[in-house]
Amino acid sequence: MAFFEIIVLAIIQGITEFLPISSSAHLILPSAILGWQNQGLAFDVAVHVGSLLAVMIYFRHDIGRMITAWFKYGFTRQQTQDSKLAWFVGLATIPAVVIGFLLKDWIELNARSALVIACTTILFGLLLWYADAKCRQGKDLSKMGLSDGMIIGFAQAVALIPGTSRSGITMTAALMLGYTRESAARFSFLLSIPVIIGAGTLAVVELLESAAPVAWSELLYGALFSFVSAYLCIFLFLSWISRIGMLPFVIYRLLLGAVLLWFVFA
Repeated sequence: MAFFEIIVLAIIQGITEFLPISSSAHLILPSAILGWQNQGLAFDVAVHVGSLLAVMIYFRHDIGRMITAWFKYGFTRQQTQDSKLAWFVGLATIPAVVIGFLLKDWIELNARSALVIACTTILFGLLLWYADAKCRQGKDLSKMGLSDGMIIGFAQAVALIPGTSRSGITMTAALMLGYTRESAARFSFLLSIPVIIGAGTLAVVELLESAAPVAWSELLYGALFSFVSAYLCIFLFLSWISRIGMLPFVIYRLLLGAVLLWFVFA
C-alpha cells in the first residue's frame, strides 16, 4: 500500500469506529471512487488495535474503577454504580456475539452490497435524528438498569448489518431510552471495547491461519494513525456533542447515502 493510502484508511477507521456515521459505508468509498484495492486482513487488525488502544487509554480511569468494583462487589448484593456498569457492558455485548455467530455467513453473502449500505446509512441516520430531536433526554449512566443495558445491547446487534453504524445505533437506542447525549456516547464507547477486542481476535486468528506475508511497517503506521484519529475523535465528540447534537451527523449520513446510491445506479 502507498503511504498516502495507509494514512487515509487508518484515519477513516479511527474516526468512523466511534462517530455515528458508519465505518462500512466509508471503507467502500476509496475503492469505489479511487479504485484502491482492499487493504487486507493484517491492516484491519492493525487499525483495530489502534482504535482499541485509543478508547482504552481515554477511558482508563473508568475502566479501572469498573474492573475493581466488579471484582470487589460484582458478585455481592452491594453493587456499586461502577460494578453494575461493568455488568451492563459485559451483558450488553452478548446479543451481538450470539447473533453475529448465527448470522455471520448470511450477512456476508446477502447484506454487504453498496445498495444495502446506502439504504441503511440513510434509514438509521433518520432514526438517529428522530431519537435526538423528539425523545426526552435527562438520564445519566447512574440511572441505567439491566433492561436499558440489554436494549442497547440488542440494538448493537443490528449493527451487524453494514451501514447501520455500531456507535450510531447504540447512541440512538440510548437517546430513545431518555439518556443524555453525553451519557449515550460514553456508554456506546465503553460498549465498543469488548466488541473491538472480539473482532480483532477473530481477525488475528484468520490472519495466522492464512499465512500471508505481513508488511510490518504498514501495520505500524496504520495502528499509529488509527490511534491518533480515534483518540481525537472521542475527545472532540464528547466535548462537543452536548452543544451541537446529532443533526450534523444525520445530514452527513444522508449525503453519504445519496452518494452511494449515485454510485449504485450511475
